[in-house]
Amino acid sequence: MQQIFNFIFKNSNRLLFLLLLCISLALTIQSHSYHKSRIISSANFLSGGVYEKINNVSEYLNLKTQNEALALENARLKSVIFKSKDSTAIKKFQNLKTDLPDDIMVSKVIHNSFNVHENFLTLNSGTLAGVEPDMGVVNNLGIVGIVDKTSPNYATVISILNVKSQINAKVKKSNHFGSLVWNGKSTGYVQLIDVPRLASVRKGDTIVTGGQSVIFPENINIGTINKVYIDNKTNYYTLDIKLFNDMTNLGHVYIIKSKNRNELNNLEKTTKDE
Repeated sequence: MQQIFNFIFKNSNRLLFLLLLCISLALTIQSHSYHKSRIISSANFLSGGVYEKINNVSEYLNLKTQNEALALENARLKSVIFKSKDSTAIKKFQNLKTDLPDDIMVSKVIHNSFNVHENFLTLNSGTLAGVEPDMGVVNNLGIVGIVDKTSPNYATVISILNVKSQINAKVKKSNHFGSLVWNGKSTGYVQLIDVPRLASVRKGDTIVTGGQSVIFPENINIGTINKVYIDNKTNYYTLDIKLFNDMTNLGHVYIIKSKNRNELNNLEKTTKDE
């Protein structure tokens, strides 16, 4: 302990200089949006690289589970083809990267947090691949989240398991809308709030994305109703939704680019300015 005190005493001027330097840098970053955005971009780049290395090892050890999931998805797709009236009319994707529609990008989750109130994911795709903030992220089971920030090769995503997340959703059978939120309790459940009391809802009903969102297409799966409550403050329904997705185990995802988002946002901005 005496040696530590001696070291601090001998290097007090240097330590004080470093402390003041860190404080000044922090204040500069906080007060200038350009510096702040550059720091965030650099942090995404560095953390993304580390997460990708870790994910490569984890993915190799998890190949059996991934292969089983791919086999199930292939079986589902083949079932759709076999049940179609004209299977020859369905386009065959020979090359996943070149034959995908230009409004869908394939990416991979290299980091996923789910044990705090504000959870985020990191994807191994960024601005170089065309990824931008506010794009929707889904997989074959349902919605995953919304792109938050990007760097050239990586992107962070606000998970649906984030208390600040709010997504337009509806009861599939009745088209009654509400807001999809998360109360921060269980990784397997989210909540649909502000559903009108006149809506006919029951346990097992399917919840999908609504048509009022410019981020997600309509009717993407989310989950099923597990419990129905009445909010005493608003007198609206609050629905506990059991997710189709296992948000603790995510692999490949699809990033959706909304073709009409910019047009709608510009129109709404023009209307507000008037």
